[in-house]
Amino acid sequence: MEVPAVNLKAIVLVHWLLTTWGGLITWLPSSYAWGNYTILALGVWAVAQRDSVDAILMFFTGLLLTILTDIIHISIYYPVIPSLTDTVRFSAGMVIFSLLLKPISCFLAYQMYRERGGEYAFNLDPESPLGINFVCNGFLHVGQDRSAYQSIDTPEPPRPYPDVASKPGPPLPY
Repeated sequence: MEVPAVNLKAIVLVHWLLTTWGGLITWLPSSYAWGNYTILALGVWAVAQRDSVDAILMFFTGLLLTILTDIIHISIYYPVIPSLTDTVRFSAGMVIFSLLLKPISCFLAYQMYRERGGEYAFNLDPESPLGINFVCNGFLHVGQDRSAYQSIDTPEPPRPYPDVASKPGPPLPY
């Protein structure tokens, strides 16, 4: 499956706009704005340092955490007034729309993390009964991709220098 190339700047800009519109009316506590703007700052860091695996990983992790905190904020603080004003409905709609877009943004951020050289992957095993690699009675195995590692059982001795035999000799004197 080919993932469309989406710019990280666009993801950060859309979530910034939705968070700003969600905060038009103060029906949410300040922790909503602090949490989301902090994650957006991590997104700006990931945009500024294009080769940083840490920046995109922290942005991805923060997006995952804000999904949980947004659900808690909306469920606790959603206004239950029978006649809501248009501004409150718009603000609540933008918060909910931001929450609905975050899983897509997480998927795209994870793809960017893999493109930048991230080494952790969710191992989905098609041979296991449920299609998931079970480890230690867990549901999902998260670990490093070890396909490039050499097994200990191979009898090949370590070489102190690569291609020692093909190394050219010292230069000839004049």
